Amino acid sequence: MREKVINIIVLVLVFCGGALGTYYFTSNGTSKEVSTVSKNVTITEQDSISEAVDKVYDSVVVIKNYQGGRIVGYGSGFVYKKDDKHGYIMTNNHVVEGSSEIKVQFSNDEEVSAKVLGTDSYVDIAVVEVDVKDILAVAEIGDSTKSSTGDTIFTVGTPVSLQYSGTVTKGIISANNREITVSNNGSQYMMQAIQIDASINPGNSGGPLVNIGGQVIGINSVKLVESSIEGMGFAIPIEVAMAQVEKLEKGEAIERPVIGIRSYDVETVAAYGRSNLDIGNLKEGVIITDVLDGSDAKSAGIEVNDIITKMDDVKVENSAHLKFLLYKHNIGDSVKVTVMRGGKEKELTIKLTHKLGETSN
Repeated sequence: MREKVINIIVLVLVFCGGALGTYYFTSNGTSKEVSTVSKNVTITEQDSISEAVDKVYDSVVVIKNYQGGRIVGYGSGFVYKKDDKHGYIMTNNHVVEGSSEIKVQFSNDEEVSAKVLGTDSYVDIAVVEVDVKDILAVAEIGDSTKSSTGDTIFTVGTPVSLQYSGTVTKGIISANNREITVSNNGSQYMMQAIQIDASINPGNSGGPLVNIGGQVIGINSVKLVESSIEGMGFAIPIEVAMAQVEKLEKGEAIERPVIGIRSYDVETVAAYGRSNLDIGNLKEGVIITDVLDGSDAKSAGIEVNDIITKMDDVKVENSAHLKFLLYKHNIGDSVKVTVMRGGKEKELTIKLTHKLGETSN
């Protein structure tokens, strides 16, 4: 029987004192140096967002809500513009809601008094004014419509405690144009939002959602909080907020249309059978329980027990969704609705002439 002798070559890289030597070892244990190379190695972190953070960091502030002379809450905000006299800060309505006094703390820990110019509880935004001499930096406003699912984003804010002001968290856009239902003062409404997985916590509210270029593309607003849920936060698209700022800066109320109905949701009836009304196979929609005299709904011919199933050819899910679709319109617009009446579909056109506060929705 013939034996084969196999030489096994093992390459070893040895680094010592700046010299990189290459050696090989054969099966008989001998070794020989092949080459020696001297080389300086520079390691660069390719995914660092430090430049983008630096770009926006000093524009981010802590907003402290005082009631009766004591602080009752706080949140975050950012300076979005300034003029010769004032700096203007964007935050959430729920951060400043109910305040008798507002103070703003900048990234250099300087604290100044501030004035709330205007708020919008539906979109959950507010504009706060400070003296321009106190402004350290102004954030660059971006465009969320140019962002895509999977894009890197980060937030800057004050989560959990004031001692953590200036905290940066990083993640991605999990979904664009997400429609979510939230509750405020016992009322439910639907909002359009950017879903993110970057960590946000109480105190992050009102802070900026920022893209990799250091531009603000959203305002952090809410997160889902349950023991079984991880990393699901939501931000208001910056375009939605900026569409209202001119009126808010002037302290003007945001006018939204109402059609003058009272209603409840088909999904409630479908789930619990709380109505004698025959809803057939419907799972979504809004059942009319009252039509107010003099309302736009009354003028359009909407009747009690009608079921609104569509608005502008978009299927209506529930009352919160109906408001969401309605609030895309302005006073003076006409809106088309589809109702189910007696088992048959009927199209009606509502001319919007009444605004929120004049009559119930």
